[in-house]
Amino acid sequence: MKQNPRVVIIGGGISGLATAALLARGGAEVTVLERHDQPGGRAGQWVSEGFTFDTGPSWYFLPQVFEHFFALLGRDVSDYLTLRRLDPAYRVFSEPAAEGAKAEVLEVVADAEANWRTFDAIEPGAGEAMKAYAASSSESVRLALDHFLYTTFQRLDKVASPEVLRRLPRLVRLLTGSLAGLIAKTVESPRLRQVLGYHAVFLGSSPYRAPALYSLMSHLDLVDGVYYPEGGIYRLIEAIADVAREEGAQIRLGAEVVGIDVEDAPEARRLSRRPRAGRASGVRLAGGEVIEADLVISAADLHHTETTLLDEPWRTYPESYWAKRDPGISALLVYAGVRGSLPELSQHSLFFTSDWPANFEAILGPGRGRALPVDRLRIPEPASLYLSKPSETDPSVAPDGFENVMLLVPFPADPGIGAAGPEELDELADRYLRQVAQWAGIPDLLDRIVLRRAFGPADFVDQYSSWRGTALGMEHTLFQSAMFRPSGASKKVGNLLYVGGGTAPGVGLPMCVISAELVAKRLLGETGAKPLRTPLRRGFLGAARQGGRRYLP
Repeated sequence: MKQNPRVVIIGGGISGLATAALLARGGAEVTVLERHDQPGGRAGQWVSEGFTFDTGPSWYFLPQVFEHFFALLGRDVSDYLTLRRLDPAYRVFSEPAAEGAKAEVLEVVADAEANWRTFDAIEPGAGEAMKAYAASSSESVRLALDHFLYTTFQRLDKVASPEVLRRLPRLVRLLTGSLAGLIAKTVESPRLRQVLGYHAVFLGSSPYRAPALYSLMSHLDLVDGVYYPEGGIYRLIEAIADVAREEGAQIRLGAEVVGIDVEDAPEARRLSRRPRAGRASGVRLAGGEVIEADLVISAADLHHTETTLLDEPWRTYPESYWAKRDPGISALLVYAGVRGSLPELSQHSLFFTSDWPANFEAILGPGRGRALPVDRLRIPEPASLYLSKPSETDPSVAPDGFENVMLLVPFPADPGIGAAGPEELDELADRYLRQVAQWAGIPDLLDRIVLRRAFGPADFVDQYSSWRGTALGMEHTLFQSAMFRPSGASKKVGNLLYVGGGTAPGVGLPMCVISAELVAKRLLGETGAKPLRTPLRRGFLGAARQGGRRYLP
């Protein structure tokens, strides 16, 4: 390996920052190029009039993933983040049976035994059934962490361990059945089915389309519990950016990449069993500057990278590929500063319509199989939606006497929504805020809003070059998960790698952090399914095996 290879990372979201920290520790000269004036990407921050909003993710799940990442860098995550376990974990509002009535409310709390008793009161026997479901989900999480999430899938024989083979019949059932189908065999109550199925939205999907294997996500709230980092999710972004800089990475803000330069490299064919015909020599910025690189890693939207940043001969995933794939959900995001307290709402509040299938069909399409074309999707009314109120436990995010609220409404991935201007999104924001006000019994909610901003599908395209305006990325259906998801390496450019939600293991902050580790594994030539041992020694890239050296000079 060349001494101190030059690595350029496109995009300063969590995956780009995490990759920068790891590779800088490995001995590379790393430069992160972020088009915005702050790092974080979709996991950004908006500060205005004394309010501090997380503009993207607001749930802190799979804490062991972040603990492992910081340990790779010889650090303890607790030195950077202070976590609070939320109690209640979240509050569920079910659509009222009569117009104008308040919703029926269910709380999921930190005490698991209390939850089983609550579920039993709703449906006799449901407590034990959901307890068994949660235990099964815990087993699935352990199996995923040990065998599927930390692999590049370059060697499937490394994935097919004896433990995996013993569980193969169960895995086949979980992969071929839907999440909704598995839940229907567990409980009868529609409210409890929704408690077990809402996680599919975190995957950009619906319980009717996501494989039953994703029942593992119930472990995250029913077993692990729900946590919040003081200062908000953006504190995690700041921590990883700080560590990346400490390791020697440079983070350039306001640096928009408009192209990846690729040269013919016939010698690359000798370095891999799969011919790669080109080598990236660097990237071009909007102002004309060219930054040379020995290795280019794109943490930008994968569709944008492939169809805009790369010229046609070098595209592994051209437009014809994306025409056969489904983008998953987009979202309407509403950030609001509210005068006075809102005791009716929890830090995490979920509002569920009674006709869930119709809600999900409106934004994705029916059941399993291909999603509907965009012209057949529609904005739901009423909508199942989510509300975050971090000022419940963190006074730093709002002025005294005010609440910080973020509303997320799953929407179709339709880049036309909001393209005509802010008035459309403002009208939609009013619609869904009125729904929250009615269901939660807060009649004066809209009158108490002193600050508001709406963000929709067209904004995801404009701000993040998002494929079809999706909020998360490619939907997690069977054939868009695990080894069926786009590879982390270009098949045509020998030193171009991908990281982030567009590639394996998938969407969400923990998965994006794992994808950064998968880059390090590729460069090391490590094809096993286990996470790397902690801590990584400084200069570890110098120990790259033959399988990893093909990516570096």
